[in-house]
Amino acid sequence: MFKPLSFYIGLRYIAAKRRNHFISFISLTSMIGLMLGVAVLIIVLSVMNGFDRELKQRILGMVPHAIIEGSGTIENWEAVDAAVEKHPRVLAAAPFIKGQAMVTGGGAVRGVLLNGILPDQERTVSIIEDHMEQGSLDDLKSGEFGIIIGRFLASSLRLQLGDKITVVLPEASVTPAGVLPRLKRFTVKGVFSVGAELDGSYTLIHMDDAAKLMRTDGKAQGIRLLVDDLFAAPRVAEQAAQLLSGRYYISDWTRTHGNLFQAIRMEKTMIGLLLMFIVAVAAFNIVSTLVMVVTDKTADIAILRTMGATPARIMRIFMVQGAVIGIFGTLVGTVLGILGALNISGFISWLEVALGHQFLSADVYFISYLPSQLLWEDVMIISGSGLAMSLLATIYPAWRASRIDPADALRYE
Repeated sequence: MFKPLSFYIGLRYIAAKRRNHFISFISLTSMIGLMLGVAVLIIVLSVMNGFDRELKQRILGMVPHAIIEGSGTIENWEAVDAAVEKHPRVLAAAPFIKGQAMVTGGGAVRGVLLNGILPDQERTVSIIEDHMEQGSLDDLKSGEFGIIIGRFLASSLRLQLGDKITVVLPEASVTPAGVLPRLKRFTVKGVFSVGAELDGSYTLIHMDDAAKLMRTDGKAQGIRLLVDDLFAAPRVAEQAAQLLSGRYYISDWTRTHGNLFQAIRMEKTMIGLLLMFIVAVAAFNIVSTLVMVVTDKTADIAILRTMGATPARIMRIFMVQGAVIGIFGTLVGTVLGILGALNISGFISWLEVALGHQFLSADVYFISYLPSQLLWEDVMIISGSGLAMSLLATIYPAWRASRIDPADALRYE
């Protein structure tokens, strides 16, 4: 790209000991600013990627990737379950019965979502077994009316294993004594903790008990699907429904929790743009550095012009100088950012132990550590943007150097 003479002189101007040390200081701060901007941007976006991954694994590990429901209950749900599992992208399927209810216990009342499940099939489509703090899915036995609740719900209602809670459905039954709400006493069989709002509103009961409580005559309301790709869930659910005879309705996680992940994506984009200003400021410093260098080297430029150097060669000399600052700062910042993103989780854990203070308390946040996921596409975008801005910053000072008139520059020398 650059001729050897331009490259040699440009490097010499960087390494040369200038009379004005302030110029050297500005050049160093430009390089450090670019370095820190790139490194911080990589680390911050990696942490946000980590939180996004944790939310997907935990929340979308609990809620259905997609569901197939009938117009009412599904009479022969076993056949439907077997049919949808034949789709190559459906990893597992499980029946469910769901409904809204209120639970009372410890003198408090909470609204919850009841999920009637079959424990053996539920563990194939859900991660709840990996997040059980007390009890297990196998403790849900047909006819025993056991219930598994989240940690936040157990804490707010002051419940422990073996305690009784009353489940009240938003429906009424007509009896000789009058109109009474439908309610049933359940025994707490387990407590799970996955984070977010699910710990306070998500409950599990056996599907047979749910069928009796909601009067579905043992029929499932729908089939829950686990697919191989989250973002393909809408298409896979539609294709799986086409394998069935009859009318069925499909839904997927993008309709129930899509807004949450869109908010995270938007937040990541906005933070990335704001932090990119750090890189832009560092690149702007390259402009001021080269402008001062051009002013300091006016006599040298004039001498080079009188010796036959063309304006294009003068321009290349100063572009080399600015490019070296930008390339070095970007590359070092990229390396530091990658190392920081790969080790920040361990560093924060070590810092918590050293200070005796936990930054992310499990009682407040849904995870107790700082996650990080390094995406190479982010690294390429950040490094490429930093390098491009630093190279663009060299154009104006280099052009200004090429416009210096040797006669005017040497008039008072």
